[in-house]
Amino acid sequence: MTSRVGPKGQVVIPQQLRHELGIEPGSEVEFWRDGDHVAVRPVTARKSLRGRFKGSPLLGDLMRERVEERDREDRRCR
Repeated sequence: MTSRVGPKGQVVIPQQLRHELGIEPGSEVEFWRDGDHVAVRPVTARKSLRGRFKGSPLLGDLMRERVEERDREDRRCR
């Protein structure tokens, strides 16, 4: 399949590929360079970051650091 680049640099994604990839009007796509060619794919729904670090020691580390900061602040203010 081929397509021509228009005067504004726009390219039409062939209908068959749009259908196979689920690309519809208003869909977001991403581009990247892969060696000597450009690749394009639909952007999938981004997962929320909420709860991503659940069970990770990161939260405990951050809470511990905050307590230490508060203690240092309290000592300075005395």
